Amino acid sequence: MLQDIDVIAWDFDGVLNRNIVNDRFIWMQQFEEDMGISWNAFAKEMFTEDFDEVLVGRLDLRDLLGRWAEKAAYTGDLDAFLLYWFEKDAHPDFDLLALMRKLSKTHVRQVIATNNGARRTRYIEEDMGYRDRVETVFSSGRMGVAKPSAEFFMHITGELDVPAHRMLLIDDREENIMSALDMGWRALHFTPNTREQIIKVLGSF
Repeated sequence: MLQDIDVIAWDFDGVLNRNIVNDRFIWMQQFEEDMGISWNAFAKEMFTEDFDEVLVGRLDLRDLLGRWAEKAAYTGDLDAFLLYWFEKDAHPDFDLLALMRKLSKTHVRQVIATNNGARRTRYIEEDMGYRDRVETVFSSGRMGVAKPSAEFFMHITGELDVPAHRMLLIDDREENIMSALDMGWRALHFTPNTREQIIKVLGSF
């Protein structure tokens, strides 16, 4: 299979970024202690259909945060709040970074395929350094469409000019895996149980 792959498309959160444990984001754990804000109240206002608009680039995350701040009477600096969020949510998988360096010496092209808004995408590229580790970061916030929609995968193959059957998605969400397979991609479901095997398989390139 590996000899037939031209491009590996890495998911970010839950794969390259080990920021999810038991379906919960690690940055949530100290939120109330650090910020003095109820997590449940914050999440109820932020993670709604409006957040989906952030993910596809129709709403700026800072604007959504501003709406919450107004309702919650929060007077802190919103840019500092976002930086706290992004920094606490940054947990790069160092084993995968080593694997990416190894793969960069082969014929295989590497990209990131992520559901993230424009602001966090820039943070991933610039502050976390992934711009220099992959050919392109394909993010829903820039593309205007998110996984698991077929259009997400069609956009990537079109931009890269690579046949679907020569693409390999590494993703932690089963619905994304199934959608990629439906589009003719190869795909590996990245979970705590499959992580080591996937690293071993990809390391054999």
